[in-house]
Amino acid sequence: MNYESTHKTEILPGSDGEHAMQREFNTERKAASFYNKQVLNELSPLMRDFIAEQEMVFVSTADSKGACDCTFRAGDAGFITSINNKNLIYPEYKGNGVMASLGNISENNNISFLFIDFFDSKIGLHVNGKATIVSNDNINAYLGEHGYTQEEYGKQSNIACYVAVEVEEAYIHCSKNIPLLKKANSASRPNANKSRFSGGDAFKAKQYNRPWIDAVNAEN
Repeated sequence: MNYESTHKTEILPGSDGEHAMQREFNTERKAASFYNKQVLNELSPLMRDFIAEQEMVFVSTADSKGACDCTFRAGDAGFITSINNKNLIYPEYKGNGVMASLGNISENNNISFLFIDFFDSKIGLHVNGKATIVSNDNINAYLGEHGYTQEEYGKQSNIACYVAVEVEEAYIHCSKNIPLLKKANSASRPNANKSRFSGGDAFKAKQYNRPWIDAVNAEN
């Protein structure tokens, strides 16, 4: 497939709302150029290579009412794996035990990723799709269905489950205004232990009242 070819489809990508805003602000022609030159409904080979090099990603989900949650995920390069041009998979851990992303996915399977290379290209990649929760018991079967093996994927430990994503949209986030950062050993960072934002309660949130605690106490 020629990923440099451009053509206009009858049904454009994007939401009805963004199309309405394009008409409102007279950006339809500019948006159409972006759709027809940069937006794909799959991952190109270079997109897959880019994902394989990334050590972090921002992940967005929403519950059945549309309430949104954006979280940060990180790991070794390629911890989010593109097993082919239409499918991604990544491990989920228990973390703080809240399971906000998995909870949202269980109600609403729309998911969005934003990968950003802060250290070299300053390029970002948006990937949107539909998510499925895959249990540890079913991971080998899922990989096999997509022509992948556990050996190729790599052994994981302490995993709560996996999230498999069918890609629907993928497009660039340009480098403008993305800062170029430098990796450093956090232990050697100047004033690493003197920041007012440190520890598990960095925002001093423990001291605040919670309406849900008050409600429970009132019921009891």
